[in-house]
Amino acid sequence: MLPTNERTRQLNGTCVGSVDMELFLHYSLIPSLFIILVLSFLQRREHRRQRDDTSYLLTNHFEIIIPLDFLGTFSNRWSYGIAFGATANKIMFLFSEGYQPLQIPQWAQAFVLLIGGIEVGLSHLPFFACLSSEFRLVSSILGFSYSLTWFAVTILHITQCPHGQFLGRYETLVFYWPTLLCLFFLLGCFLHMFVKTLRVHLGWELQTEEKPFLELHQAEHVKQLLKRRPLQEEEKSWFQTRIYEWDPCFQFPSRMIGTTVLAFICLYLFIVIEFCMFLYVRNELDVFEGKLESYVASMNQTGTLTPVILQVQELMNVTKGVWVVTILPASLTCVSYLFHILACYRKHMKRLWAGDKHFLPLKFHNPSSSESVVAIARYSGWQIAYILWGYLIIHVVQSLGGVMFMYGLVLPVTHNRGLEMLQGLGIGILTISIVLGLMILQVWIATSFFLQPKMDTADKQKPLALNNRKVFHNFNYFLFFYNVLLGLGACLSRLLISCILGSWLIARIDRTIMQSGYERADMGFRAWIGMLYVDHYHTNPVLVSFCHLLITGHRERRLQQAIQYGHLSQSSGPRISARSRTRWLLLQTLINNPRLVMLRKSKSGHGSQEFIQIPLTCPES
Repeated sequence: MLPTNERTRQLNGTCVGSVDMELFLHYSLIPSLFIILVLSFLQRREHRRQRDDTSYLLTNHFEIIIPLDFLGTFSNRWSYGIAFGATANKIMFLFSEGYQPLQIPQWAQAFVLLIGGIEVGLSHLPFFACLSSEFRLVSSILGFSYSLTWFAVTILHITQCPHGQFLGRYETLVFYWPTLLCLFFLLGCFLHMFVKTLRVHLGWELQTEEKPFLELHQAEHVKQLLKRRPLQEEEKSWFQTRIYEWDPCFQFPSRMIGTTVLAFICLYLFIVIEFCMFLYVRNELDVFEGKLESYVASMNQTGTLTPVILQVQELMNVTKGVWVVTILPASLTCVSYLFHILACYRKHMKRLWAGDKHFLPLKFHNPSSSESVVAIARYSGWQIAYILWGYLIIHVVQSLGGVMFMYGLVLPVTHNRGLEMLQGLGIGILTISIVLGLMILQVWIATSFFLQPKMDTADKQKPLALNNRKVFHNFNYFLFFYNVLLGLGACLSRLLISCILGSWLIARIDRTIMQSGYERADMGFRAWIGMLYVDHYHTNPVLVSFCHLLITGHRERRLQQAIQYGHLSQSSGPRISARSRTRWLLLQTLINNPRLVMLRKSKSGHGSQEFIQIPLTCPES
């Protein structure tokens, strides 16, 4: 009988469920567009358009909804992040270029992926639109219904075909449990929104204030700038000094939280997909290894190719073991990069708020405005792609290092050649030590004999002034030929270090891996810089506080004017009707702004405008 895992794979190799997730993605556009239209009709335009625009037929309804403010949204951040996480499976589907609705030539593949990205965005737009809509009661009902539909369809898809061909049992659940968790969180979020809004409508709870123009953490940041700093700062713990220190005066925008959450889930899915591919390749290698063993057995281990076949088998076994072992350090490296990028974002933003641009290359001190606007749209997607490809490259490099470690240290011991390995290792270490010792000796000789004494005892080093010039010239002449050979090793070490650091930091979009002067060739780093500048110009706490003061002062002046008009209506003297006063103020407005006459509504049955019928009697003071 076949093993349970093999039976599961054969069973699910022909499993065809009644739910096709790709087909459901297409059909989900219908309720998605319905929800978008409903929320758009409920939304009211703040600024009316010109009279000749046909949109006036909708009066002040039908405003284009925004799914998420990518710049200034600091509230409800984790809900938006979880909504981004619900799209992870579809993004990985696009990342693997599995979106092929039509048979098109290869050169048009970019357009197909663009259409696929737009379709995924439209199908998941109701999650964000319902979270950001001002009509909480309607949006909570629509969002809950749409999330429940996706949740039920995903559960049905998992229960019909739970197993797979690579991981065996519960393979589908392994792929879809992050999406289920995100959808379940959204269900709870919309349910909480509905209950809270219903309590407000029933009068059981007070209405919460609208989104403030100045966030609390921004106001606290400005207060900290105006405070006098204490002479002695508080001592920080090791965790605060070495790893991370929480700042109550800083909050990450929803874009950064959503990017991080989505990157975590996509990284997990990418690791699972990579492991499935490893299982497939391992099975193929096992079949190939079986053929090699049958060949060696048929030749009775006396064939000329037997040693080569044994070495190939050993290489395959070592590679398979090292690849599995290095999955954990490669994944932990990328996870640490995600947290480190958040820390670098906060550090860079604070430096820009303080006017410090020295941490940026000189060419990026005044970036292009158009490139910065595009960068804010590119950053999130590019950050996720950099993390995924960075994980694969880091995994390959670590696997190569693991294979070298196995062949250099472990396998010689298992083959009873430990003494030879130690002898070669000792000779190599001794050679490198002698080379480094000669380089250090050159520096010591230059310091001791070829530099003049210190001018002051407090100086940290000797001045750059030559001494013993004749000996110095002879020193340079005889070491010239040796340094040619030494430069060859230095060049190779430079190449090796550059390759290791470049592959190790490829996932770090916040740090360029290009040399000085070539930073503009790094498109990921340019996107990072542009994103920083857009956030700096639009969310700077000092600038936002200044605008808040201007808006508050303008509102107070308008309130004072209204109060003065109120006192005027209650003053002593001849009584004037409110209608006469309103008409008089209307007449003054139309005289000062003649173009407003064309925008006024005409009275029915009269060809003249309404303002002509206003009496020209001034109210007595």
